[in-house]
Amino acid sequence: MKEREFNLLEEPWIKVLDGECRIHEVSLTDLFEQAHIYRDLCGELPTQDFAVLRLLLAVLHTVFSRYDIQGEDRPLEDPDDALERWQELWESGKFPGEVIRAYLESQRENFYLFHPERPFYQCEHAKAGTEYSASKLNGNLSESKDGHRLFTDLSGKAKEEMSFAEAARWLLYVNAYDDTSAKPSRESKEKGVKLPSTGVGWLGKLGILFVSGDNLFETLMLNLIMQDERGELFEREKPVWERTEVADGERIQIPFPDNLSELYTLQSRRLYLKREGQKVKGYFLLGGDFFDRKFKAGAGFVEPMTVWKNPDGKKTDIYVPRRHDFSKQFWRECPAAVLGHKENRQPGIILWIKKLENLEWIKNYELNLRIVSVQYGDKNSFVTNVFSDSLQIHASLLSEMNEVWRNAVSDSIEFCDEISNKVWRLAQGINLAVGGSNKTKESKGTAGIFADHVKADFYNRMDSPFRRWLYGLAPEADSDDELMNKREQWRHECVNIARVLGNEIIRQAGTAAIFGRTKSGSGDDKKSETFSAASAMNRFLSELKKAEER
Repeated sequence: MKEREFNLLEEPWIKVLDGECRIHEVSLTDLFEQAHIYRDLCGELPTQDFAVLRLLLAVLHTVFSRYDIQGEDRPLEDPDDALERWQELWESGKFPGEVIRAYLESQRENFYLFHPERPFYQCEHAKAGTEYSASKLNGNLSESKDGHRLFTDLSGKAKEEMSFAEAARWLLYVNAYDDTSAKPSRESKEKGVKLPSTGVGWLGKLGILFVSGDNLFETLMLNLIMQDERGELFEREKPVWERTEVADGERIQIPFPDNLSELYTLQSRRLYLKREGQKVKGYFLLGGDFFDRKFKAGAGFVEPMTVWKNPDGKKTDIYVPRRHDFSKQFWRECPAAVLGHKENRQPGIILWIKKLENLEWIKNYELNLRIVSVQYGDKNSFVTNVFSDSLQIHASLLSEMNEVWRNAVSDSIEFCDEISNKVWRLAQGINLAVGGSNKTKESKGTAGIFADHVKADFYNRMDSPFRRWLYGLAPEADSDDELMNKREQWRHECVNIARVLGNEIIRQAGTAAIFGRTKSGSGDDKKSETFSAASAMNRFLSELKKAEER
């Protein structure tokens, strides 16, 4: 019989940051008992931290749907019970470690990284799939069999093996974000069975949004959603470690979970770690469970940590997860991701925070909204980028009573977009004046490329000022008149940033561009065109003035 080794309940494997910015590795049990002391998770990647966060939340949902904070066996019976239990936990300021420890100890056999029958988050059947080295397991390297990253923070032997603690963290990451390069088993190939494509891991399909608190206890509590969007209880929690049978087949389509612990521990991949002595040398991989990512409105949007969009523009009641735009700062997505806008549905986590704010349980709380996401290349066959961002706002901004304030934020972001388009046209005109080319069917033209770079520079310059402005909106402290004043102040600052940038690029264009050039037309009906930096700038300044005064 294979030995049991590295139990996640007692072995240190989760990376956390303490109050003095020191990194520690702690066990699962220790983390819950000291969560109020630690500032945050601090693994190798923010996406890895989020995968760990979902595991921690699955434990909390399971425990506190069945036991009260004294450890008494009291399953939740109605939505009010759930809210009351959440409030008790929040006001205590820390988790009842003994309660969580008692539950985890009852599941000890299911938390061994290496186990003769049920190794954590693994199944031996995966050995029939594709074999990968440790460097593929490490999301910092993410090498394929045919290529290597040019720049990594590991080399030599460190790339070829990893500790059990590292392997446990990356096990969660690969299960959540794995690309589409997973191969079918030899058995299905031999039988000629064509299996449905699972796509990337479930978290890789989402535009992830969650809330961060002042410490790890608060972060976990703020994301501990005790009611669904309709204000009802979720069904009985069914985390993967409580399954009586270990998955032993290839990927299958399953119904969407009706409880959060089952969703948060979804086995998007079948994995099996390959160890040699006290090191993990690689792993085996097969496709895992998946479900249709399209959902009908009213069917229950159980996944709370993503924006849902209607790809058909409200023509149907079908919604799909909306990924983040890697080219945009988070605040530019704020209307869709946080405030609720057009064809998008607000994430369940935002609706939950609104409920807590309306109940005045987090009154005057300063929220840190965070997003993480993975970007894939070539039909999702490999990871090209990991993206994260955050945004600080006052919780009262989400209150049902403060719709006017949210509309002002949306209006201000739309104003930024409007001014950015004017900046783009100015940059295009100046580049044409110095001899740049315009767009054709075959090419974007140098003028368009230059204008794109200038527009990106404009948003970068607005980034810090807008975040400060947004953080300064405090509906619980300011009047509606003060809101209007702040709105006008932002419009003025936005225009000034654009004006300064415009002056810079016209100075860089040189004297010749001021007078411009004339480009002769071709053909009988083609007229000559004159491009002048001076005329482009005059038009730009006039448009800015009209926009600011509107």
